[in-house]
Amino acid sequence: MKIKIGTALELVVNLLLPWLVYRLTHPALGDLGALYASAAPPLLWSLAEFAKVRRVDALSVLVLLGIVLSVSVMAIGGSQRILLVRESLVSGLIGVVFLLSLLRERPLVYYLARATMARQQADGVARFETAWRERPPLRANLRMMTAAWGSALTAETLLRCWLAWHWPIERSLVALPIISYAIYGAMMGWTVWMQKRIRARERAAAQPHETPPPIRLEEAS
Repeated sequence: MKIKIGTALELVVNLLLPWLVYRLTHPALGDLGALYASAAPPLLWSLAEFAKVRRVDALSVLVLLGIVLSVSVMAIGGSQRILLVRESLVSGLIGVVFLLSLLRERPLVYYLARATMARQQADGVARFETAWRERPPLRANLRMMTAAWGSALTAETLLRCWLAWHWPIERSLVALPIISYAIYGAMMGWTVWMQKRIRARERAAAQPHETPPPIRLEEAS
């Protein structure tokens, strides 16, 4: 229940309140000023979370990093529509990093999975390294997951940018975060499914193969 309440508050702060602040401040501040004002709820939420538990939730980090990037771009001649895709500026950069990591022997998902194993088990790193060396299907699956996440994040950025430049600002402010959540949700569901599939294959590979009992001569005759 606490998780559900926290998630609901996070969605309200990062989706509903920015749109509401935009609507209320637009008559006095205009498009650009209202977009800057709409960044206040996630900023205050992030500061409150940090003061409370000394951590910042992932969504607010994306929002705040996006604001920094968008303001930096506007300082060298950008437009106010860049503020509409501020979160995607970060996720798009991450997506490119995912894709570029495929050029290396160990893709980015390898390091994420390795860190997860290290937190879950005392000998997790050693077990994961052994599985990486000895099981080619695991390597192929991790590379596929890296390619999928990199492609999805990059495509999400391109889609949001196109819509932000072709839709009215108010419609974009409401719809673009929903589109991003739908893409992230689909990718998270696919990732969970892939993890279960990989674990099932790992368990099947670890089980000894049963050998049929020897045929007796009297049975053969």
